[in-house]
Amino acid sequence: MSYTIDRTFSGETFDAIVERVRAALGAHGFGVLTEINVQDTLKAKIGAEIDSYLILGACNPTMANEAIKIEPRIGAMLPCNVVVRATPGDEVMVSAVDPVSSMQAIPNRDLHFLADQVRDMLKAVVDDI
Repeated sequence: MSYTIDRTFSGETFDAIVERVRAALGAHGFGVLTEINVQDTLKAKIGAEIDSYLILGACNPTMANEAIKIEPRIGAMLPCNVVVRATPGDEVMVSAVDPVSSMQAIPNRDLHFLADQVRDMLKAVVDDI
């Protein structure tokens, strides 16, 4: 089982894909709570040179609230991360966490049902980019 929901884009700029990701997240009820520019951070901290790499911490407030009611410690695994990264060959890859995979360690059937719903929502986000 893959732990991400992926889609690769050719012939489009990194910035254009980031904007499309943000729009698709918003259209499906997700907001971006955190943004980590990994490329800039690694350059500043250790001098590493990597291609464009951005982590967006996305949250659907309704689903997050339900998850917290079911499993109060679940905040340690939130938000749902979506990675936008440049790949060799001038492609841009989007990878959203698969909540079903990440929740397997938690023995809570109700939470697994909710994770299925969030996976469907994130799959729709990736499909709509």
